[in-house]
Amino acid sequence: MSLARLLIPVLAAALAVPCVRAADDLAARVAAAAPGAVIEVPAGVHHVHLRLDKPLTLAGQPGAILDGDGRGDVLRITADHVVVRNLEVRASGTDLTAMNAGIYIERSAHDVAIEGNTVEDSLFGIYLDGAAGVRVRHNTVRGIRRLRVADRGDGIHLWNDTGCLIADNDVADTRDGIYVYVSSHNTIAGNVVHDVRYGVHYMYSQHNRLIGNVSRGNLAGYALMASDHLRVVGNTSDGDQAYGFLLNYISYSEFAGNTVRGVTGQRGIDGQPVDGGEGKGLFVYLSQFNAIHDNLVADSQIGIHMTAGSEHNQVWDNRFIGNRVQVKYAQNLAQEWSERGRGNFWSDYLGWDLDGDGIGDVPFRPNDGVDVLLWKYPAARSLMSSPSILLMRYVQRAFPVFTPAAVQDSHPLMRAPAPLRVDHEPRD
Repeated sequence: MSLARLLIPVLAAALAVPCVRAADDLAARVAAAAPGAVIEVPAGVHHVHLRLDKPLTLAGQPGAILDGDGRGDVLRITADHVVVRNLEVRASGTDLTAMNAGIYIERSAHDVAIEGNTVEDSLFGIYLDGAAGVRVRHNTVRGIRRLRVADRGDGIHLWNDTGCLIADNDVADTRDGIYVYVSSHNTIAGNVVHDVRYGVHYMYSQHNRLIGNVSRGNLAGYALMASDHLRVVGNTSDGDQAYGFLLNYISYSEFAGNTVRGVTGQRGIDGQPVDGGEGKGLFVYLSQFNAIHDNLVADSQIGIHMTAGSEHNQVWDNRFIGNRVQVKYAQNLAQEWSERGRGNFWSDYLGWDLDGDGIGDVPFRPNDGVDVLLWKYPAARSLMSSPSILLMRYVQRAFPVFTPAAVQDSHPLMRAPAPLRVDHEPRD
């Protein structure tokens, strides 16, 4: 046997020893560290499950990797004033019941900073469990792609958290990108979320700010449910499938300066459109007392669909451009979509402005009784070219008394208003 063959096993064993020692050494260093210590994690793969139960800083040198070997949480934080930065954290467990995560922050932790890390191949990327004052910034989070979407966790998950800042993160390949549940007074700002189910998902949360985020290529951009007093400003939905913004039982909230483009309908795994999977820029369901202004909704199947008792909303200064159907509204209550003499810009408005004040002289009514009939009874589309349908539309135009309750913009804008300037709040 050659000398090279004899040396290969010896060299392999020698190379393996530092990795084990490094992991053992890192765990020992964390256990022995004094409160407030800064622990530098050297380059290399450290197979560890660390519990940070005292104030300290865990800082990775270039190439430092914490690997959980597919079991449990890789990092679990239970103390105040912990900082984790510049690490690659990977390979958590896959137990949804245990909520395995790359980084798990318990409710006993306050004033924690998770910054500049890459969390990948983990069920939940970063899980906040009742903590307060946590800052999650400039991280990259990737889920476990081999799992079905329903079996994955969320990229960044908040449960009963308050006063937290989730900013400038890049999240993909998880179930929901950022999920906020029963959490108040938090700011979600400047994040980019793509290739997930819902980009940002709110449930039962109040007094939150959602500022300047981007959702791209998701099933839905922003699914906001059963929440109130939200400030949703300057966000973008770009090419999401089913909804740009879904407002389900949302009240006393502001939606301003947001951009929705190209919501063209849900598609199956073969890339073909799903029957009934309409693409809706804004879907407003059972939502009341909201201000919806200065948004752009463009190039979508339906610009805005409002239904199910959505009343007392103020809608003005929005731009609806190039949507196949600008408005879908089938309630039995007339609604006025203008405020203080200013309505919205509609790219298909055919009215005129004789006095040159920039406001159309003829109200814009996007729907008539035929539209409502077709939405309620889709099979009636086969009669679209029949004389009876043409007669119905003529009668409604000639005798408005026969026109059903609908949306009306009494002061449509002749020119698209300038985009709302969004001043992003400091994140440091």
